[in-house]
Amino acid sequence: MIVLGVDPGTIRTGWAVVRRDGSRLLRLGSGTLRTDEKSPMEQRLLTVAEGLEQVVTLYGPNQAAVEDIFFSHNARSALKLGQVRGAILVTMARRGLGVASYPPALVKRSIVGTGRADKNQVSRIVQAILSFSGPLTEDEGDALAIAICHLNAPPILTTDPRSLRRK
Repeated sequence: MIVLGVDPGTIRTGWAVVRRDGSRLLRLGSGTLRTDEKSPMEQRLLTVAEGLEQVVTLYGPNQAAVEDIFFSHNARSALKLGQVRGAILVTMARRGLGVASYPPALVKRSIVGTGRADKNQVSRIVQAILSFSGPLTEDEGDALAIAICHLNAPPILTTDPRSLRRK
């Protein structure tokens, strides 16, 4: 199975593609999609959508996993993040990918063992799991963690919901 993990952001969206090969997890690619924070929101959403389209075309993932929106005291920030997440979900649906969503604390707990881990802890453990020593941006590390979380989730959570529908 090949999973695309996505860490949504209005300025930086992390993405990562991880493949399960038996008991090993292999990083196929990862990066950060950057938008111009001075651009109108619709242009930023388009940049994220087009970037993820390219990633899906290049790596051919079977499934996608996206981080849920965390609770925020700033409603405006949460709304903008929700718009980015919506663009991601539509992009994945257009490509026929099932999408699983995970809260940030669950992702951290599945990787580090605690839901209050900081981004550096998450990145270090992710690199150890993947035997990868290259540099990672914070958003890239989070996207890798989301993909790993999905690959290690119980099968009922990783089943494409469309396959569960009665025919």
